[in-house]
Amino acid sequence: MTDTAMAATALGKRFGRRGGWALRDCTFQLPAGRVCAVVGPNGAGKSTLLFLAAGLLAPTEGTVTVLGTDPASARSRVGYVAQDKPLFPQLSIAETLRVGADLNPGRWDAATAERIVSAGELDPKRKIRALSGGQRTRVALALALGKRPELLLLDEPMADLDPLARHELMGTLMSQAAQHGTTIAMSSHVVAELEDSCDHLLLVGGGQVRLAGEIEDLIAAHARVSVTTEPSEPSEPAGTPADLSPHTVVESRVTGRQLTALIRPAGRLPDGWRTAPPSLEELVLSYLRNPQAASLTPAHREEAAA
Repeated sequence: MTDTAMAATALGKRFGRRGGWALRDCTFQLPAGRVCAVVGPNGAGKSTLLFLAAGLLAPTEGTVTVLGTDPASARSRVGYVAQDKPLFPQLSIAETLRVGADLNPGRWDAATAERIVSAGELDPKRKIRALSGGQRTRVALALALGKRPELLLLDEPMADLDPLARHELMGTLMSQAAQHGTTIAMSSHVVAELEDSCDHLLLVGGGQVRLAGEIEDLIAAHARVSVTTEPSEPSEPAGTPADLSPHTVVESRVTGRQLTALIRPAGRLPDGWRTAPPSLEELVLSYLRNPQAASLTPAHREEAAA
Protein backbone atom coordinates (compact mmCIF):
# COMPACT_ATOMS: atom_id res chain seq x y z
CA MET A 1 0.00 0.00 0.00
CA THR A 2 1.15 3.57 -0.68
CA ASP A 3 0.30 6.75 1.22
CA THR A 4 -0.53 8.50 -2.07
CA ALA A 5 -3.39 7.23 -4.21
CA MET A 6 -2.86 9.59 -7.13
CA ALA A 7 -0.27 12.25 -7.93
CA ALA A 8 0.46 14.51 -10.88
CA THR A 9 3.45 16.67 -11.71
CA ALA A 10 3.17 19.34 -14.43
CA LEU A 11 0.54 17.13 -16.06
CA GLY A 12 -0.86 18.26 -19.38
CA LYS A 13 -2.99 16.82 -22.17
CA ARG A 14 -3.51 18.31 -25.61
CA PHE A 15 -5.69 16.71 -28.27
CA GLY A 16 -4.10 16.87 -31.71
CA ARG A 17 -1.02 18.81 -32.76
CA ARG A 18 -2.96 22.02 -33.09
CA GLY A 19 -5.70 21.26 -30.57
CA GLY A 20 -6.26 23.10 -27.34
CA TRP A 21 -5.01 21.97 -23.97
CA ALA A 22 -7.61 20.07 -21.98
CA LEU A 23 -5.22 20.13 -19.00
CA ARG A 24 -2.01 22.09 -18.48
CA ASP A 25 0.59 22.20 -15.72
CA CYS A 26 -1.48 20.27 -13.14
CA THR A 27 0.37 19.31 -9.96
CA PHE A 28 -1.34 17.71 -6.95
CA GLN A 29 -1.32 14.73 -4.59
CA LEU A 30 -4.36 12.78 -3.41
CA PRO A 31 -3.60 10.90 -0.16
CA ALA A 32 -4.81 7.33 0.12
CA GLY A 33 -8.08 6.71 1.92
CA ARG A 34 -9.70 10.02 0.99
CA VAL A 35 -13.04 10.65 -0.69
CA CYS A 36 -12.16 13.37 -3.17
CA ALA A 37 -14.54 15.72 -4.97
CA VAL A 38 -13.23 16.61 -8.43
CA VAL A 39 -15.33 19.65 -9.25
CA GLY A 40 -15.52 22.25 -11.97
CA PRO A 41 -17.75 23.37 -14.84
CA ASN A 42 -18.41 21.29 -17.93
CA GLY A 43 -15.35 21.29 -20.17
CA ALA A 44 -12.96 22.16 -17.33
CA GLY A 45 -10.83 19.02 -17.77
CA LYS A 46 -12.29 16.74 -15.07
CA SER A 47 -13.00 13.83 -17.40
CA THR A 48 -9.59 14.15 -19.05
CA LEU A 49 -7.91 14.01 -15.65
CA LEU A 50 -9.77 10.82 -14.72
CA PHE A 51 -9.04 9.29 -18.14
CA LEU A 52 -5.33 9.92 -17.58
CA ALA A 53 -5.47 8.40 -14.09
CA ALA A 54 -7.29 5.35 -15.43
CA GLY A 55 -4.59 4.83 -18.06
CA LEU A 56 -7.00 5.36 -20.95
CA LEU A 57 -5.06 8.39 -22.22
CA ALA A 58 -1.36 9.18 -22.30
CA PRO A 59 -0.17 12.59 -21.08
CA THR A 60 1.17 15.10 -23.57
CA GLU A 61 3.51 16.40 -20.89
CA GLY A 62 4.26 15.78 -17.24
CA THR A 63 3.45 12.64 -15.28
CA VAL A 64 0.61 11.00 -13.39
CA THR A 65 1.09 8.10 -10.98
CA VAL A 66 -1.57 5.88 -9.43
CA LEU A 67 -1.04 3.82 -6.27
CA GLY A 68 2.68 4.44 -6.50
CA THR A 69 3.12 3.31 -10.10
CA ASP A 70 2.06 4.19 -13.63
CA PRO A 71 -1.67 3.90 -14.45
CA ALA A 72 -1.23 0.90 -16.76
CA SER A 73 0.54 -1.11 -14.07
CA ALA A 74 -2.12 -0.23 -11.49
CA ARG A 75 -5.12 -1.05 -13.68
CA SER A 76 -6.06 -4.24 -11.83
CA ARG A 77 -6.30 -2.24 -8.57
CA VAL A 78 -8.32 0.65 -10.01
CA GLY A 79 -12.06 0.85 -10.68
CA TYR A 80 -13.33 3.35 -13.22
CA VAL A 81 -16.86 4.36 -14.22
CA ALA A 82 -17.10 6.69 -17.23
CA GLN A 83 -19.90 9.17 -17.82
CA ASP A 84 -21.53 7.02 -20.51
CA LYS A 85 -21.22 3.78 -18.45
CA PRO A 86 -20.21 1.57 -21.42
CA LEU A 87 -21.58 -1.95 -20.99
CA PHE A 88 -22.27 -4.79 -23.42
CA PRO A 89 -25.93 -4.21 -24.38
CA GLN A 90 -26.54 -7.80 -25.49
CA LEU A 91 -25.59 -9.28 -22.09
CA SER A 92 -27.91 -9.72 -19.14
CA ILE A 93 -27.11 -8.23 -15.75
CA ALA A 94 -26.11 -11.65 -14.42
CA GLU A 95 -23.85 -12.26 -17.43
CA THR A 96 -22.28 -8.83 -16.97
CA LEU A 97 -21.40 -9.63 -13.37
CA ARG A 98 -19.95 -12.99 -14.44
CA VAL A 99 -17.72 -11.13 -16.91
CA GLY A 100 -16.60 -8.94 -14.02
CA ALA A 101 -15.72 -12.03 -11.99
CA ASP A 102 -13.82 -13.60 -14.92
CA LEU A 103 -11.80 -10.41 -15.52
CA ASN A 104 -10.89 -10.00 -11.85
CA PRO A 105 -9.86 -13.41 -10.56
CA GLY A 106 -8.86 -13.41 -6.92
CA ARG A 107 -10.29 -9.93 -6.33
CA TRP A 108 -13.97 -10.25 -7.23
CA ASP A 109 -16.45 -9.52 -4.43
CA ALA A 110 -19.63 -11.16 -5.73
CA ALA A 111 -21.64 -10.35 -2.60
CA THR A 112 -21.03 -6.60 -2.94
CA ALA A 113 -21.84 -6.55 -6.66
CA GLU A 114 -25.04 -8.56 -6.21
CA ARG A 115 -26.13 -6.45 -3.25
CA ILE A 116 -25.86 -3.23 -5.28
CA VAL A 117 -27.91 -4.74 -8.11
CA SER A 118 -30.57 -6.21 -5.84
CA ALA A 119 -30.98 -2.91 -3.98
CA GLY A 120 -32.28 -1.49 -7.25
CA GLU A 121 -34.80 -4.36 -7.58
CA LEU A 122 -33.27 -5.35 -10.91
CA ASP A 123 -34.00 -8.74 -12.47
CA PRO A 124 -30.58 -10.37 -13.12
CA LYS A 125 -32.01 -11.81 -16.37
CA ARG A 126 -32.75 -8.39 -17.88
CA LYS A 127 -30.59 -7.31 -20.79
CA ILE A 128 -28.41 -4.23 -20.40
CA ARG A 129 -30.05 -2.66 -23.47
CA ALA A 130 -33.42 -2.76 -21.68
CA LEU A 131 -32.21 -0.76 -18.68
CA SER A 132 -32.78 2.93 -18.00
CA GLY A 133 -29.83 5.27 -17.61
CA GLY A 134 -30.06 5.10 -13.82
CA GLN A 135 -30.24 1.31 -13.87
CA ARG A 136 -27.16 1.12 -16.11
CA THR A 137 -25.36 3.34 -13.62
CA ARG A 138 -26.21 0.91 -10.83
CA VAL A 139 -24.83 -2.04 -12.80
CA ALA A 140 -21.68 -0.09 -13.72
CA LEU A 141 -21.09 0.76 -10.05
CA ALA A 142 -21.70 -2.88 -9.11
CA LEU A 143 -18.97 -3.89 -11.57
CA ALA A 144 -16.56 -1.26 -10.27
CA LEU A 145 -17.11 -2.03 -6.58
CA GLY A 146 -17.18 -5.78 -7.16
CA LYS A 147 -13.60 -5.44 -8.33
CA ARG A 148 -12.74 -4.34 -4.76
CA PRO A 149 -10.52 -1.50 -6.05
CA GLU A 150 -7.97 0.38 -4.00
CA LEU A 151 -8.77 3.51 -6.05
CA LEU A 152 -12.21 4.18 -7.51
CA LEU A 153 -12.54 6.82 -10.24
CA LEU A 154 -16.09 8.00 -10.92
CA ASP A 155 -16.93 10.48 -13.68
CA GLU A 156 -20.27 12.19 -12.98
CA PRO A 157 -21.60 8.94 -11.48
CA MET A 158 -24.90 10.25 -10.14
CA ALA A 159 -26.03 12.41 -13.04
CA ASP A 160 -28.86 10.12 -14.19
CA LEU A 161 -30.04 8.85 -10.80
CA ASP A 162 -33.11 10.01 -8.91
CA PRO A 163 -32.51 11.60 -5.47
CA LEU A 164 -33.36 8.43 -3.52
CA ALA A 165 -31.00 6.28 -5.61
CA ARG A 166 -28.25 8.92 -5.31
CA HIS A 167 -28.57 8.89 -1.54
CA GLU A 168 -28.52 5.10 -1.34
CA LEU A 169 -25.56 4.64 -3.70
CA MET A 170 -23.61 7.45 -2.05
CA GLY A 171 -24.07 5.59 1.23
CA THR A 172 -22.71 2.45 -0.45
CA LEU A 173 -19.65 4.35 -1.63
CA MET A 174 -19.01 5.80 1.82
CA SER A 175 -19.34 2.34 3.35
CA GLN A 176 -16.80 1.01 0.85
CA ALA A 177 -14.37 3.77 1.76
CA ALA A 178 -14.82 3.22 5.48
CA GLN A 179 -14.66 -0.60 5.47
CA HIS A 180 -11.92 -1.18 2.94
CA GLY A 181 -9.96 2.08 2.91
CA THR A 182 -10.88 2.65 -0.73
CA THR A 183 -9.78 6.00 -2.13
CA ILE A 184 -12.57 7.56 -4.19
CA ALA A 185 -12.17 10.39 -6.70
CA MET A 186 -15.59 11.49 -7.91
CA SER A 187 -16.17 14.23 -10.45
CA SER A 188 -19.22 16.45 -10.57
CA HIS A 189 -20.22 19.99 -11.43
CA VAL A 190 -22.88 19.88 -8.69
CA VAL A 191 -20.99 20.79 -5.51
CA ALA A 192 -23.96 20.26 -3.19
CA GLU A 193 -24.05 16.61 -4.29
CA LEU A 194 -20.59 16.00 -2.78
CA GLU A 195 -20.36 18.46 0.10
CA ASP A 196 -21.50 16.08 2.86
CA SER A 197 -19.52 13.08 1.65
CA CYS A 198 -16.06 14.25 0.57
CA ASP A 199 -13.06 15.23 2.67
CA HIS A 200 -10.67 16.26 -0.12
CA LEU A 201 -11.08 18.68 -3.04
CA LEU A 202 -9.63 19.08 -6.51
CA LEU A 203 -11.11 22.12 -8.20
CA VAL A 204 -10.40 22.12 -11.93
CA GLY A 205 -11.03 25.22 -13.98
CA GLY A 206 -9.74 26.22 -17.39
CA GLY A 207 -7.67 23.04 -17.60
CA GLN A 208 -5.76 23.73 -14.38
CA VAL A 209 -6.03 22.68 -10.76
CA ARG A 210 -7.18 25.81 -8.92
CA LEU A 211 -7.64 24.36 -5.42
CA ALA A 212 -6.29 21.12 -3.98
CA GLY A 213 -6.23 19.81 -0.44
CA GLU A 214 -8.28 18.72 2.54
CA ILE A 215 -11.64 20.50 2.48
CA GLU A 216 -11.38 21.52 6.14
CA ASP A 217 -7.95 23.08 5.51
CA LEU A 218 -9.10 24.92 2.39
CA ILE A 219 -12.14 26.37 4.16
CA ALA A 220 -10.00 27.36 7.16
CA ALA A 221 -7.60 29.18 4.82
CA HIS A 222 -10.40 31.49 3.62
CA ALA A 223 -12.75 33.96 5.21
CA ARG A 224 -15.95 35.62 4.06
CA VAL A 225 -15.74 39.23 5.24
CA SER A 226 -18.21 42.08 5.34
CA VAL A 227 -17.18 45.67 6.05
CA THR A 228 -19.22 48.84 6.35
CA THR A 229 -17.11 51.54 4.77
CA GLU A 230 -17.00 55.29 5.26
CA PRO A 231 -16.72 57.56 2.23
CA SER A 232 -13.26 59.14 1.84
CA GLU A 233 -14.76 61.86 -0.38
CA PRO A 234 -18.36 63.07 -0.39
CA SER A 235 -18.87 61.70 -3.90
CA GLU A 236 -16.69 58.60 -3.67
CA PRO A 237 -17.16 55.59 -1.37
CA ALA A 238 -14.22 53.77 0.09
CA GLY A 239 -14.18 50.01 0.30
CA THR A 240 -12.52 49.01 -2.97
CA PRO A 241 -10.59 45.73 -3.20
CA ALA A 242 -7.40 47.70 -2.41
CA ASP A 243 -8.72 48.12 1.15
CA LEU A 244 -8.23 44.36 1.57
CA SER A 245 -4.49 44.52 1.01
CA PRO A 246 -2.32 42.61 1.96
CA HIS A 247 -4.81 39.73 1.93
CA THR A 248 -5.31 37.57 -1.16
CA VAL A 249 -8.66 38.54 -2.67
CA VAL A 250 -10.59 35.79 -4.43
CA GLU A 251 -13.78 37.78 -4.97
CA SER A 252 -15.10 41.14 -3.78
CA ARG A 253 -17.96 43.48 -4.42
CA VAL A 254 -19.09 46.87 -3.14
CA THR A 255 -22.77 47.68 -2.72
CA GLY A 256 -23.33 51.18 -1.43
CA ARG A 257 -21.22 51.36 1.72
CA GLN A 258 -21.03 47.59 2.13
CA LEU A 259 -17.91 45.71 1.05
CA THR A 260 -18.17 41.90 0.95
CA ALA A 261 -15.33 39.62 -0.11
CA LEU A 262 -13.88 36.14 0.01
CA ILE A 263 -10.22 36.38 0.97
CA ARG A 264 -7.25 34.32 2.08
CA PRO A 265 -6.17 36.27 5.18
CA ALA A 266 -2.48 37.15 5.40
CA GLY A 267 -2.75 37.90 9.11
CA ARG A 268 -5.12 39.09 11.79
CA LEU A 269 -8.23 40.80 10.47
CA PRO A 270 -9.41 44.15 11.89
CA ASP A 271 -11.87 43.92 14.79
CA GLY A 272 -14.54 45.85 12.90
CA TRP A 273 -14.77 43.31 10.11
CA ARG A 274 -17.57 40.75 10.23
CA THR A 275 -16.13 37.37 9.29
CA ALA A 276 -17.42 33.85 8.72
CA PRO A 277 -16.03 30.71 7.10
CA PRO A 278 -17.34 30.09 3.58
CA SER A 279 -19.31 27.02 2.66
CA LEU A 280 -17.69 24.63 0.20
CA GLU A 281 -20.09 25.78 -2.50
CA GLU A 282 -19.27 29.45 -1.86
CA LEU A 283 -15.57 28.67 -2.03
CA VAL A 284 -15.83 26.76 -5.30
CA LEU A 285 -18.13 29.26 -7.02
CA SER A 286 -15.95 32.21 -6.02
CA TYR A 287 -12.89 30.65 -7.65
CA LEU A 288 -14.83 29.65 -10.76
CA ARG A 289 -16.30 33.14 -11.15
CA ASN A 290 -12.84 34.68 -10.82
CA PRO A 291 -10.33 32.70 -12.90
CA GLN A 292 -7.70 35.38 -12.26
CA ALA A 293 -7.67 34.63 -8.50
CA ALA A 294 -4.46 33.02 -7.30
CA SER A 295 -4.69 29.23 -7.04
CA LEU A 296 -4.15 27.38 -3.76
CA THR A 297 -2.50 23.97 -4.05
CA PRO A 298 0.40 22.28 -2.23
CA ALA A 299 2.68 23.42 -5.08
CA HIS A 300 1.61 27.05 -4.62
CA ARG A 301 2.08 26.78 -0.84
CA GLU A 302 5.64 25.57 -1.37
CA GLU A 303 6.36 28.45 -3.77
CA ALA A 304 4.97 30.96 -1.23
CA ALA A 305 7.05 29.47 1.57
CA ALA A 306 10.20 29.69 -0.55
